[in-house]
Amino acid sequence: MLDDIWEKVDLEAIGVPYPTEENKCKVAFTTRSREVCGQTGDHKPMQVNCLEPTEAWQLFKNKVGDNTLRRDPAIVELAREVAQKCCGLPLALNVIGETMASKTMVQEWEYAIDVLTTSAAEFSDMENKILPVLKYSYDSLGDEHIKLFFLYCALFPEDEEIYKEKLIDYWICEGFIGEDQVIKRARNKGYTMLGTLIRANLLTEVGTKLVVLHDVVREMALWIASDFGKQKENFVVRAGVGLHEIPEVKDWGAVRRMSLMKNNIEEITCRSKCSKLTTLFLQENELKNLSGEFIQCMQKLVVLDLSVNQDFNKLPEQISELVSLQYLDLKMTSIEQLPDGFHELKKLTHLDLTFTERLCSLDGISKLSSLRILKLLGSKVYGDISLVKELQLLEHLQVLTITICTERDLKLISDDQRLANCITDLEISGFKHDRLNILLLVSMTNLRELWVESSQVSEIDTYMTCKESKTDLSDLHCTTIPCFTNLSHVSISNCHTFKDLTWLLFAPNLVTLTISASANVEKIINKEKATNLTDITPFQKLESLNLYDLRKLEGIYWSPLPFPLLKHIRADRCPKLRKLPLNATSVPLVEEFTLKMGFQETELDWEDEDTKNRFLPSIVE
Repeated sequence: MLDDIWEKVDLEAIGVPYPTEENKCKVAFTTRSREVCGQTGDHKPMQVNCLEPTEAWQLFKNKVGDNTLRRDPAIVELAREVAQKCCGLPLALNVIGETMASKTMVQEWEYAIDVLTTSAAEFSDMENKILPVLKYSYDSLGDEHIKLFFLYCALFPEDEEIYKEKLIDYWICEGFIGEDQVIKRARNKGYTMLGTLIRANLLTEVGTKLVVLHDVVREMALWIASDFGKQKENFVVRAGVGLHEIPEVKDWGAVRRMSLMKNNIEEITCRSKCSKLTTLFLQENELKNLSGEFIQCMQKLVVLDLSVNQDFNKLPEQISELVSLQYLDLKMTSIEQLPDGFHELKKLTHLDLTFTERLCSLDGISKLSSLRILKLLGSKVYGDISLVKELQLLEHLQVLTITICTERDLKLISDDQRLANCITDLEISGFKHDRLNILLLVSMTNLRELWVESSQVSEIDTYMTCKESKTDLSDLHCTTIPCFTNLSHVSISNCHTFKDLTWLLFAPNLVTLTISASANVEKIINKEKATNLTDITPFQKLESLNLYDLRKLEGIYWSPLPFPLLKHIRADRCPKLRKLPLNATSVPLVEEFTLKMGFQETELDWEDEDTKNRFLPSIVE
């Protein structure tokens, strides 16, 4: 038995024979690193998770003791709250439980909750018995850049699920990943670093797109970032604690990163001298006014996130003085126009204007000479000819998300191969033309997410003109024409005039498919249109299928399909959908699968009795 190992152990060097069937030797080991598991040859390690709430409470209760808990009924409820703050971590439950065993007054327990909520590192024995033990995982990272990545995660609130890609984009702008000018390559490096943190159990994956930091591990990160409590204003993190105004800071000049996200701050009018500040998180507040005096001294500010402040409608003119700014997020704000001096932000590489529904113009955007990522999806700045002319002048643009409202504008962008390659997220909204030619999307080789909304389309055109001769879908299945290999998310809503989405056969990596309120959809994949494409098996990467208010939908596919990764099907108000493309072997991980059929007037018609028996337990209300 080898306990708490941090690197591969040479068994023969310590006199232990390598385990084989012949010698019957067995070796068990514990580690916090998945990389050590891989290096040691254990490719299916047993994950020891944090305790479930009931188990955690039992352990904590045992450590506190009945004598203390019986003193006052109020103590029991407060003790449950303290136990919850440990988030199932046995180390924390043990140490904090032992510390609280002698606390017999209600006020002592209330104070403990206050300390654990606002500054857990100051809790008795936290700094001596808990954080140093957890710090071994941090020390084992070795690489200083990866350590910086980890500390950066502490800027988010407790229990916050963090989008991997957004986190990595912050890291890129902060310079943690190096000077790589190619966004995809830099992001790939970021994902590699993120994987190191996940394998070290310092971050936990939530699905494929999110990570979360355990509360006690987050406290350890804040403790390290503040130079073990000596420089508390190095990282000013008051995220998600109900603030209504900026917290008092004794030494603005010492602040390097500040997170005030997820509070109730309405205005910031004070003057600051944050000459060393590089990251400022103000997202998800109630911000209406941000004074120029507050930001004008932030000459080293690299990341500014103002997103999801829905009443925020004006950037101060002093934004042009942020000469180091690389990342600016204005997503879901009411910004109406960009300041006159905005083009002075010569280092700006990432600009997010997603769902800025009052912003109607980006005149002069071409002067942002360093811009690499521009997100306009859902804004009022549509991809028309004037915008395209501006975008064509952005020599370094690599990622573009955009809304397009006419077929002419779609063709304009698809004909510019450089711009088409930049598009990762596309919304097609309000088309009034007879047809949407799917071939116009083929040039968008990096397209990942597609929304088609409220478009009066006779059908998504599956019969196209190619070299002046009529062709059908099978012409897409050709080595000379790239298919939708990066498309992972498709959403179709309020499109009442097309009958199928057979072109999805050419989206082999589709993860999520949502179709809603489209009155005439009869089949997802039409058998007749797919006659010459029987060698394609669709939906091999599909995880989620959502079908809502499709009154004429009769089928998804004409025969059972394998769904190796499918996690749920939701069908609501689809009265004609009686048979799903499932048999007894379609979903290998059926215990993780859910099937929800809302407002189903008739029972499902199963492939056979085995299929019915396999999937009936998966049906949820």
